[in-house]
Amino acid sequence: MSFDVKTVISIQASPDKVWKIFTDFDSYPKWNPFIKSIQGIVASGNKIKVSITGMNFTPIVLQYQTNKQLIWKGVLMIPGLFDGEHRFILIDLGNGTTLFKQEETFSGILVPLFKNYLNSKIKSGYVAMNTKLKELAELN
Repeated sequence: MSFDVKTVISIQASPDKVWKIFTDFDSYPKWNPFIKSIQGIVASGNKIKVSITGMNFTPIVLQYQTNKQLIWKGVLMIPGLFDGEHRFILIDLGNGTTLFKQEETFSGILVPLFKNYLNSKIKSGYVAMNTKLKELAELN
């Protein structure tokens, strides 16, 4: 069983500016309402430590492309129980605007039990983070 949570927001700023704010992980506690911290060297193949409200996990970074995307995969205890592949994607619309997509595919046998939680609490966390990122990027 799998379940997708997808959000998208248009930001009136270049991908470079959005990326600089998004990847300033040390500043997350100051502005990010959803992801409280990201620790470690964020690079393809590395494990990092991520803290969101009420949960800590250690996903592996699958892809890290400057100004384009960050993709990681987290696993709850054992693969196939409750896994999440989280994608942060920046799309340059070519007019000084960036489309910021935050998506996650959850898979595993426990997904049906958490579907409502994922579609409400997790999705609203993504939206809150996207909105704050937009505010910061559109300043000045």
